[in-house]
Amino acid sequence: MTTIENLNYDVKTIENAPETSKEVLEQAKKAYGFVPNLLGTMANHPALLKNYWEGSANLGANSTLSAKEQQVAYLAASYENNCHYCMAAHTSIGQMHKIDQSILDALRTGTPIPDARLEALSQYVKATTISRGRVSQEDINAFLEAGFTQENVLEVITIVSLKVMTNYINYVAQTKVDSAFEPNAWEKLMV
Repeated sequence: MTTIENLNYDVKTIENAPETSKEVLEQAKKAYGFVPNLLGTMANHPALLKNYWEGSANLGANSTLSAKEQQVAYLAASYENNCHYCMAAHTSIGQMHKIDQSILDALRTGTPIPDARLEALSQYVKATTISRGRVSQEDINAFLEAGFTQENVLEVITIVSLKVMTNYINYVAQTKVDSAFEPNAWEKLMV
């Protein structure tokens, strides 16, 4: 992977963030017990931080997918976008949701998931990510045949769009993985 070296973004704190970022950072600290480095980095551009935070909350409140399925989708998109930070973070979140480690391992290595429905979800998210939304009819049919709905097709677009924000900023900023996620540090194995 190419490394970006000339962009050194400060990881903002509640104390030194732009005024319009402070409320979100305070909410994050209340929710997680700390301000994740991703959000501290996003705080350099308050509109990005607010769009991500509110979009994530809205999706969480209105999701058509289970919490487990959401994490599978987040990991599948982050895998395709080669995001070291989000792979570590969502693996940790997946473990908190008691997702079987074999599923998480498959998502982290890009190998088939040992659950047909979750594998169909992963493949559809990957197709959406790789094709930048221009999926084939065969991709859609396989997703729907696995028991997903037309609304789920739209939710995958929502998930991929949120991961574009986080995956891209983590690449540009080379965001340091928080200590809470370090046990699940990740690098894509190039075959």
